[in-house]
Amino acid sequence: MKLCLVRGCGDIGSAVAHALFSKGHAVVIHDVKDPCFARRGMSFTDAMYEGSALLEGVEGRWTGDIFSVRQMLEQINAVPLVSLSFSKVIEYLRPCILIDARMNKRSIPDRQLGLAPLSIGLGPNFIAGETTDIVVETAWEGLGTIITEGSSRPLCGEPRPINGYGRKRYVYAPVDGRFETDYKIGTKVSIGQPVACIDNHIVKAPLDGCLRGLTHPGASVRLGTKVVEIDPRGDATRSFGIAERPQKLADSVLGIIRQHMRNPPRGIAKNEIDAHA
Repeated sequence: MKLCLVRGCGDIGSAVAHALFSKGHAVVIHDVKDPCFARRGMSFTDAMYEGSALLEGVEGRWTGDIFSVRQMLEQINAVPLVSLSFSKVIEYLRPCILIDARMNKRSIPDRQLGLAPLSIGLGPNFIAGETTDIVVETAWEGLGTIITEGSSRPLCGEPRPINGYGRKRYVYAPVDGRFETDYKIGTKVSIGQPVACIDNHIVKAPLDGCLRGLTHPGASVRLGTKVVEIDPRGDATRSFGIAERPQKLADSVLGIIRQHMRNPPRGIAKNEIDAHA
């Protein structure tokens, strides 16, 4: 059993944590106190607000006490989520594997080499051997490719279309402010229908369909944050569970971990990796 720390409780980080937990690894998710991920039905995000969340039979449970994390890991009945200082979490847990799945697409990731015997970066702007040991491609072109030298693809292009709709499926915060809504994930809405507000700004559905993404009420959002996503197929069940892309990325992470447990990186003995579990 390897102790894995996943950064990011969105649909990508949650799928990775779910896969690791299901394969018997000890896994902890770290994120900020009030994350703004919209795909809450496809992630453990709600646990950061409501204390717990269920994703395909696995419970995620928030704790504000770093010392309770070890106990939760020993009980093996839920994935702990923490929003404490990242440096404090790293220092206390000393994870064997660190996976950055925050998907901060437009920012340069901080250097995470050496924070764990094995570090993995998901998304654009990571550079294998500089920011993390290994990078996983998250763009649809080359999705899940494992990169051991060089960088992932830069952020570019449009979202993958669903029924012909790409970026039009999304609503981005027009201002900084507090997001409020009475709607639920999976609810059917019509184009132009008010579904939320950010301070005094009304947020309307950009097209007909189901709410696939909807930021949690009370979240503080920044200008340009993705706050609403519509699925034009109109099937509410598609707003819940682990989707194709997150699952593919989670499978790639599992493959990396299997390979590196058999063949640890140069200069790292296998027993050194095991010692962090």
